[in-house]
Amino acid sequence: MSLPKTLAEDVARNLVMVARLLDEDPEQAYAYSRIALRLASRVAAVREAAGFAAYATQKYAEALAEFRASRRMTGSVELWPVMADCERGLGRPERAMAMAGEPEVQKLDKAGQVEMRLVAAGARRDMGQIDAAIVTLQSSELASSAVHPWTPRLRYAYADALLAAGREDEAREWFGKALEADKDGSTDASDRLAELDGVEFVDALGDDEDEAAEATAPVVIEADEYIDDLDDEDDDEDDEDGPVKA
Repeated sequence: MSLPKTLAEDVARNLVMVARLLDEDPEQAYAYSRIALRLASRVAAVREAAGFAAYATQKYAEALAEFRASRRMTGSVELWPVMADCERGLGRPERAMAMAGEPEVQKLDKAGQVEMRLVAAGARRDMGQIDAAIVTLQSSELASSAVHPWTPRLRYAYADALLAAGREDEAREWFGKALEADKDGSTDASDRLAELDGVEFVDALGDDEDEAAEATAPVVIEADEYIDDLDDEDDDEDDEDGPVKA
């Protein structure tokens, strides 16, 4: 659907702000998405952006409605995994599992299929099926030594599931593999490894600042104590000068 130039520019500006703020300030991104939605609700990209903004603020019912609207407009299946995750967010993991078995999954690209596998494993865990979640994550993508954008998250999810099952040694190995692949710091694998190893991080800078503050803080002396010190100094001076001759 085409928009008048001025309107298109206004919509584009709001969508840019949604993309820019989505990670750092989801609530503000959501506010911009609502403006774009009021301006151009019949544009698929606007509905998709509104869906992701609602998803980021955990408004899962609203997000699901926007994703469905975008899918109707485009016929694309790429939003299928995040739609399934919205079902999880709404407390309906069984629906997410049903979506994982639908033909749409076969139409997804590799990244989309891995994402769907992550959602399905999460749904299994939601239902208390931890062993089934582990099996769900076991795949050729997990076993591959090649690193893709989704590799750290897949390895991390597998490690976390192993840990939930009490398989700590295996979990530690896979957290290590996740960290190895995670060049952008998209997971907290390093923190999880440190936790397993019993390592506690100390804020050295904070300690230095405290010590510096103590070093520069004024020494508070009570008046009586100060007077006593002066008297002692006078006595010492008298002793040094020797007895006073009459």
